[in-house]
Amino acid sequence: MEYAALYMFTAVFVLLLLGYPVALTLAGTSLIAALLGVVTGHFDLIFLNALPNRLFGIMTNQTLMAVPLFVLMGVILERSKIAEDLLDAMTRAFGRAPGGLGLAVCLVGMLMAASTGIVGATVVTMGLMALPTMLKAGYSPRLATGTICATGTLGQIIPPSIALVLLGDVIASAYQQSQLSLGIFNPRSISVGDLFAGAIIPGLILVMLYSVLMIVVALVKPKLAPPADLPSVPLPALLKSAAPPLILIILVLGSILFGAATPTEAAGIGAMGALVMAFFRKTLDREALSSSLSSTVETTAMVFFILIGASLFSLVFRGYGGDELVAGIFEHMPGGVPGALAIVMLTIFLLGFILDFIEITFVVVPIVGPILMAMGVDPIWLGIMIAVNLQTSFLTPPFGFSLFYLRGVVPDSVATRDIYLGVIPFILIQLAMLALLVWQPALATWLPEQLYQ
Repeated sequence: MEYAALYMFTAVFVLLLLGYPVALTLAGTSLIAALLGVVTGHFDLIFLNALPNRLFGIMTNQTLMAVPLFVLMGVILERSKIAEDLLDAMTRAFGRAPGGLGLAVCLVGMLMAASTGIVGATVVTMGLMALPTMLKAGYSPRLATGTICATGTLGQIIPPSIALVLLGDVIASAYQQSQLSLGIFNPRSISVGDLFAGAIIPGLILVMLYSVLMIVVALVKPKLAPPADLPSVPLPALLKSAAPPLILIILVLGSILFGAATPTEAAGIGAMGALVMAFFRKTLDREALSSSLSSTVETTAMVFFILIGASLFSLVFRGYGGDELVAGIFEHMPGGVPGALAIVMLTIFLLGFILDFIEITFVVVPIVGPILMAMGVDPIWLGIMIAVNLQTSFLTPPFGFSLFYLRGVVPDSVATRDIYLGVIPFILIQLAMLALLVWQPALATWLPEQLYQ
């Protein structure tokens, strides 16, 4: 029974592959494992006494309150056509130049990532609005679909990202556990704001690399990214379209980075700002507002339901001594800390093919995070590495989530093979970004140190 925790993890993995709901799989497997352990005398039910306190902690977690507010902000921006107007203005501003449509998609993808933070919504929105224009202009289907998939996943890494909010909360708890295990009873705290600050430079580097790729393709093979015959856009119209998301980004992200507001308070500002913008633009009627609120409630309920299941899973996992087992495996792993980190990154990358970032954040990170940080790994750097890693797995064929999101909205004339081949250059860029973070960890740690220390 010393490997019971690993058997339980494997059972969860298999059931998820079979298509069972994540939250119910986590909770059900944990309860069955606990019951079998009680019957065989290998599990003490006293571990489950901590569950009510954990659930109450989830309900009162100030950081997690930012999730529904950021989701609402993103949904309002999508339903109020603000993102659609921005994309239309950007494509007309840049589209007449070779590769200009691709550059416009990269810039709009960056702004949408920073204002919505939801990968699926960004990919679908860009696929519906930008792809027809790119194909009509003569862009290669591979280049067009690859650009949209890649820029859509920027919502995973560019703050304020829902993924970073959830990951930041888990990383903070894992870091405190690692410090307590080392006998440090007054540990330095890590906040979501730290992770936001750490993600800015890597996110901007990715946008720059995507843009450089587009320029190089337009110069070397101009037939793949020709100029588009689009009407020009006056500068006032361009500024009018770009101003709402830029103002929102400055208000939300700026207030967090400079300490004027917590992530939850900034999320409230963002949600209210999106509602005010939509009201003055008169693009959000009662029906659209109702559907936006319903979508926000559904997404939030899904996130918290998974979190409850993951809390039960972690209790039973630790009750079977799973944390000590994993720590022992890491300690005896060849290569020391780099070897353990490489195995964790590879595991997260592979899990990203079949699990959403929410499941990986709530199930895997609480298990491996405290151990890696107790071994000396910087928590902010680890969080950014995980975020970029998950972003890469979202792009990787054949199971990348971003590919499925786009496949659902592209016309039948675009083959699935084109989507798969189109993302390969961007996957290489992502892997290069991971290597760059390994070589220069300061890319993720320098800005938080400057802002908060």
